[in-house]
Amino acid sequence: MRSTYRLAWNRRSLELGRRTCIMGIVNVTPDSFSDGGRFLNHGAAVEQGLRLAAEGADILDIGGESTRPFSDPVSTETELSRVIPVIEALAREISIPISIDTMKAAVAEAALAAGASIVNDVSALRYDPDLAATVARAGVPLVLMHMLGTPKTMQQAPHYDDLFGEIEDFLAAAMERARSAGIRRDLLIIDPGIGFGKTVSHNLALIQGVRRLAALDAPVLIGPSRKAFIRRLLSDDPATPLSPDDPDVVHGTVAAATAAILSGAHLIRVHEVAPARAAARIADALIAEDSEVTSDE
Repeated sequence: MRSTYRLAWNRRSLELGRRTCIMGIVNVTPDSFSDGGRFLNHGAAVEQGLRLAAEGADILDIGGESTRPFSDPVSTETELSRVIPVIEALAREISIPISIDTMKAAVAEAALAAGASIVNDVSALRYDPDLAATVARAGVPLVLMHMLGTPKTMQQAPHYDDLFGEIEDFLAAAMERARSAGIRRDLLIIDPGIGFGKTVSHNLALIQGVRRLAALDAPVLIGPSRKAFIRRLLSDDPATPLSPDDPDVVHGTVAAATAAILSGAHLIRVHEVAPARAAARIADALIAEDSEVTSDE
């Protein structure tokens, strides 16, 4: 069984749980770990967004600042120059929601004005004290992600005494920050942060144990796409991960996404939408079948 949620805001709505929601990634950056530079040109980024929407994405997630391990932050002006033209162009062409992947209030506010309608904050409202108020005023959904430290430090020997307990406490505190700022609880989405301050074992445990976050009573987003743990597991030498562009990495991503869905994930964030959508349909059918068997019993 998978819990169900309905997010409704500003004449938009998302039904989560009856089927898996696919979030397609468009990185408008020169240095993202996977596709850095491929879509830095605005035209290429828009074309990619349109392709992902045509393949069945339910949401497009547009980002202008890399949060790969050991990355450095960029200025607000740089981030704005990357994402706003892309959001404006896509908003004129597609009807699905556009998410802005940012930690900065100024970027979120401009992106929402340009046509975005979701904010995806990997800092969980810890980076910019003004972001919560910006989201509250807009009345839009907010993704709160767990990260150990910062992108610069998160993969420096990550350690947990209680993986699920610490992540649950972190996300509960983030949800309380959001609620205290006036953000509706029913518009919050949580993300345990696959690859953000996690070892291979941590990531596998999180994918297997999505339902252990059920006490937070919020839809769960899992973002396994092309992450290093997949590339290490698929490599003959784990010390030398496969390239993110290796074709096998797509298959590994689909496998991880399917496992996460069967473990209770509501949203999957991926670079390749078409294979993820196909896998999600099978996983959703298995979940529905399991629900019918359980109710018959």
